[in-house]
Amino acid sequence: MSRLPAASGKASVLTADEIRRLCEFLYRRTGMIFGESKRYYIERRVADRMASSGFRSFPAYFSHVEADEGEVELLINIFTVNETYFYREEHQLRCLGRSLLPDIVRHRQPGDLVRIWSVPCSTGEEPYSIAIWLLENWPMVDAYHIEIVGSDIDTRALMEAEAGDYGERALSRLPPDVIEHYFEPSHDGHRRLIQDLRESVKFTATNLVDAASVAEQGRFDIVFCRNVLIYFDDASRLLAANNLYDAINPGGYLCLGHTESMTRISKRFTLRRFEDAIVYQRPEEGP
Repeated sequence: MSRLPAASGKASVLTADEIRRLCEFLYRRTGMIFGESKRYYIERRVADRMASSGFRSFPAYFSHVEADEGEVELLINIFTVNETYFYREEHQLRCLGRSLLPDIVRHRQPGDLVRIWSVPCSTGEEPYSIAIWLLENWPMVDAYHIEIVGSDIDTRALMEAEAGDYGERALSRLPPDVIEHYFEPSHDGHRRLIQDLRESVKFTATNLVDAASVAEQGRFDIVFCRNVLIYFDDASRLLAANNLYDAINPGGYLCLGHTESMTRISKRFTLRRFEDAIVYQRPEEGP
């Protein structure tokens, strides 16, 4: 086996067949679409993993990937996209407090559980934004047991989310008083979320195209699944949509990114237009 001391990190040149094999593997495991048009992007990331794990030939490295789930996890981590910041698509947070949660809790008693899921949650900005927004803007936040879960396929991103340490760009949309109230100085201009807020969100690993992985998270009243389906093809989108449907309680809601439309993927959800946002609802009754 061609396993040698770590190489220099210079991108290796993959053949068209090697690109195809790798992209098919990533597709099967994640639903994400890559191809020859992203050759430079792919080769740079593969070269990084080959250098870190001490392989100088792609065939030897790929054999290692196929035999080692730990390496699969690390490979997937470097191909995920973690572009996010606090209060992104703020209109959906307004909709959450003004429309979605009031509709959910009209069937609940004070103290009842309400579950909110952010998937993929990347490095945590979205689920923490939900927590902060509710504390700042929803008067009923203390009347119910609000459980917020953030999930992602990228285990490296989840570790960063649990650390709760953020730079200026991630915080740029937050009002200064919110930053002062919920963050403490960290290092190099970074701020770290206060411990109580870090502990208010649970982080888990999940794969949207794996039904068993999604089912492990239980059911939710509201799901934020934004800006990930654009990386899938039609088959993977439908698979993810069905898994999300099963993860939402009857009558619960799904929030997608502003460029995404569930009506083009699945007819199982009902489109709902609220004052602040368009969202999708799992019908109260249905299969």
